Amino acid sequence: MERTHRRTGPGTRPGTGGRAAVTLVTGGNKGLGLETGRRLVEAGHDVYLGARDRRRGEEAARRIGARPLLLDVTSDASVAAAAQAVRQETGGRLDVLVNNAGIAGTARLARELTAAELQAVYDTNVFGVVRVLHAFLPLLAASEAPVVVNVSSGLGSLAVAADPAGHTAVVPTWLPAPAYSSSKAALNMLTAQYAHAFPELRINAVDPGHTATDLNGHTGPQTVEEGAGIIVRMALTGPDGPSGRYVAAGGELPW
Repeated sequence: MERTHRRTGPGTRPGTGGRAAVTLVTGGNKGLGLETGRRLVEAGHDVYLGARDRRRGEEAARRIGARPLLLDVTSDASVAAAAQAVRQETGGRLDVLVNNAGIAGTARLARELTAAELQAVYDTNVFGVVRVLHAFLPLLAASEAPVVVNVSSGLGSLAVAADPAGHTAVVPTWLPAPAYSSSKAALNMLTAQYAHAFPELRINAVDPGHTATDLNGHTGPQTVEEGAGIIVRMALTGPDGPSGRYVAAGGELPW
């Protein structure tokens, strides 16, 4: 594929042996995923943009100088094929994984929510992350300084849910969204569990804030450039960086 985007960064990061970091961003063809990919390409990373639609993924990757990767996080077969493609093209290494793919799902309140509707949200936001991690952990293990960024939300904080009025600095407007919020709370717990299980891995959950994307009908007050900032910052974490943290642009969040 011809790359049309000029890299301006140094091309390497600590722990990659002087090589360009190989990075995968899931859900990368638009919104926060695309902006994250663009910024990491500028930082010198060799970026794979994961997208479930081949044409849209290829168009997005071409715009920012990344590699398109057909990847549907709800499909075991798709995730396995994507991991095999990256393994063959990179010699079996992945340095940075950004689990960005996510859906808002149903807006039903707790009294109306069905198990099937909850499962549909979890299939992307929770099980999708586990599928991708399971498939790509062997490639991350081949990196000298593997990094994982799980894109979460302030709505996934149990502390905020228990006392919304006392945590308006974290989530200025708390929303009753049991499917989405509980999926992000589950993602936060997975982040903590993987951090304990793999101490050599720098894995963190991040809250990009209320950002105007397709996920929320472009209602967020932040731009994607602003929202992607914390994702990119944690993706650039070195081998001595934090792990098992839940952070936003302003600092750590209450679990």
